[in-house]
Amino acid sequence: MIPLDIFHDPICPWCYIGKARLERALEARPNHRFAIQWHPFQLNPTMPKDGMERRDYLNAKFGGSEGARKAYAPVVEILIRELPKTDLLGIRTTPNTLDAHRLIHWAGIEGRQTPMVAALYRAYFQDGRDIGDSATLAELAAQVGMDAEAVTRLLATEADVGDIRARDQHARDRGVNAVPLFIVGNQHAVEGAQPTELWLNVIDELAAQETD
Repeated sequence: MIPLDIFHDPICPWCYIGKARLERALEARPNHRFAIQWHPFQLNPTMPKDGMERRDYLNAKFGGSEGARKAYAPVVEILIRELPKTDLLGIRTTPNTLDAHRLIHWAGIEGRQTPMVAALYRAYFQDGRDIGDSATLAELAAQVGMDAEAVTRLLATEADVGDIRARDQHARDRGVNAVPLFIVGNQHAVEGAQPTELWLNVIDELAAQETD
């Protein structure tokens, strides 16, 4: 198998787009050799634990409502076209994603990481749910076959908080400053939400190399 390491944040719209484009390629090439691992990168590591009202967050980040509108226009256009179930108006809270990344880590231990990641993106971008909320996270964990009660207990502790923060910082120390970022085979970095065609080419090239 070929490692495909993905640095992401489940509230990042470009990560959501990049994930969807990659998935289309994987569906078209079901015999791909990728072994996918998801890695934490918080867009807002200093976000308050309870998050912020989304409008206030966007206005603060982009210098007011007009700045937010202009900054978001390109991504909104792509989301509407490629992921029509997205409901940005339904998102009320921009959460702190530390606990979501902890949940992804625990899901990985159980071999449920990719389904957990999918559930988090869907909950945030389609259903407008607060994925910083412990009860929401436990419910989403149950949807992918995890023990909701165990997740609730873990979220009430500091379990793996230091690990997630250290992994996030390690990525930054290595030069990661934006997501999504895909590392193919521990060697090649693919930055941003690349088109499905690029991933099809990558998969085909890797397959050809294995048959040489």
